[in-house]
Amino acid sequence: MLDKKKIKEKLEMERDTLLGELRDMGKLNSETGEWEATPEETDHPEPDQNDAADRFEDFESKSSMIRSLEPRLQNILKALKDINKESFGRCVVCKKNIEMDRLEANPAARTCKKHLEN
Repeated sequence: MLDKKKIKEKLEMERDTLLGELRDMGKLNSETGEWEATPEETDHPEPDQNDAADRFEDFESKSSMIRSLEPRLQNILKALKDINKESFGRCVVCKKNIEMDRLEANPAARTCKKHLEN
């Protein structure tokens, strides 16, 4: 049987972890609702091109990480919103119950193993 309380706790923990990681790398744009990388702060102009390149590389790395974490956060938030619906834990493709081991590994899963690619 689906233990929604346990799944909700796991989703909330993952949400909090993701939010912490995103805050470490950027900020939430209140106008767009999207996360944006923030460059490393400095009190002085770049002393040379290598330092400027390092800062740019760090910024690009943060941007890339944000692009991969943000969709995961959205999936977690959607799962938390939908957890009390009757359809939670059912595959959006075939409407059958999602396997428990899949939900334990990914509590925001929306498809069963058969429809994993959808």
